[in-house]
Amino acid sequence: MTLSIENQNKLDAFWAHCVKNQYFNIGYPESADFDYTNLERFLRFSINNCGDWGEYCNYLLNSFDFEKEVMEYFADLYKIPFEESWGYVTNGGTEGNMFGCYLAREIFPEGTLYYSKDTHYSVAKIVKLLRIKSQVVESLPTGEIDYDDLMKKIAADNEQHPIIFANIGTTVKGAIDDIHKIQKLLKDAGIKREDYYLHADAALSGMILPFVDDAQGFNFADGIDSIGVSGHKMIGSPIPCGVVLAKKKYVDGITVEIDYIAAHDKTITGSRNGHTPLMLWEAVMTHDKNEWRRRIDRCLELAEYTVKRFQAAGIDAWRGRNSITVVFPCPSEHVWKDHCLAISNGLAHMVLSGHHLDHDSIDGLINDVIADAQKKSA
Repeated sequence: MTLSIENQNKLDAFWAHCVKNQYFNIGYPESADFDYTNLERFLRFSINNCGDWGEYCNYLLNSFDFEKEVMEYFADLYKIPFEESWGYVTNGGTEGNMFGCYLAREIFPEGTLYYSKDTHYSVAKIVKLLRIKSQVVESLPTGEIDYDDLMKKIAADNEQHPIIFANIGTTVKGAIDDIHKIQKLLKDAGIKREDYYLHADAALSGMILPFVDDAQGFNFADGIDSIGVSGHKMIGSPIPCGVVLAKKKYVDGITVEIDYIAAHDKTITGSRNGHTPLMLWEAVMTHDKNEWRRRIDRCLELAEYTVKRFQAAGIDAWRGRNSITVVFPCPSEHVWKDHCLAISNGLAHMVLSGHHLDHDSIDGLINDVIADAQKKSA
């Protein structure tokens, strides 16, 4: 069977739309400069990573061997001995965050989850799905969690086992919560390290901070218990995906034996995409740390260039430390729509990703925002 001419034309039109717009979603943290043509042949197979990549599974068309190597890479990147960790390739940051919150709830069933107002909107959904107690904490103007308000709420709740949701790069402002400060405040409040859980949502910055010299705390050596990072953002992937990594001693407590696949399952979804581990595997195997560092340096330089151009034109633009997200007052509707900018509460932002190669690739957007601001002030 073949498509009708009408449907084939519809498909061809969508192809043309994708080709035209693949590099222009600058308001969203994606990298579009990937090339996985080496993996296209695998699309003819139903590859399903059901169960634990560390065990035999009766469904033989899986990419477990590749997924294991991906997890070894990220365990090293996030400074935890591989044998002390466990994680898997997820559908994206939301699943990674749900996994971290799920682990925390199982460890502290009566614990309260604390997250800031600048936290990704999916966490409110996770709270409902897991039926976990929660408190929304105020945010600082930078987008960081309000540390004073966090401790006030923990004290008011008389919470003995707080679950801290730390943002390592917020959605709108790219802010990074100071996990060293959070841990010190908890210690000063008399809460022992073994009595709280710390999850890091590093969806974007998890592939930035390992490659800068002055990184803020974010990894297991810095005190986290689990971390989620996206694969389709800084790395780049045609399919949304991510990685979640946690301390193995916590994950062992949620293992379920599944008889009909002759395996154990520790994941949220059970059946999982077997193609995305192949993509992440190829990405990490074809880029050494120096290449990632050069990629990140270029993105950071373009972000700083953008801030300086806006500020020179009198636009109140800024970015956080080690952030590729540039924040500025929301321009007119036709500008943010023309350039696919993300907007929220009177602010807009642009994210300088891997496919933005030079100043010329972003000058058109910058010029339009400046011209719009000048027109408004005239």
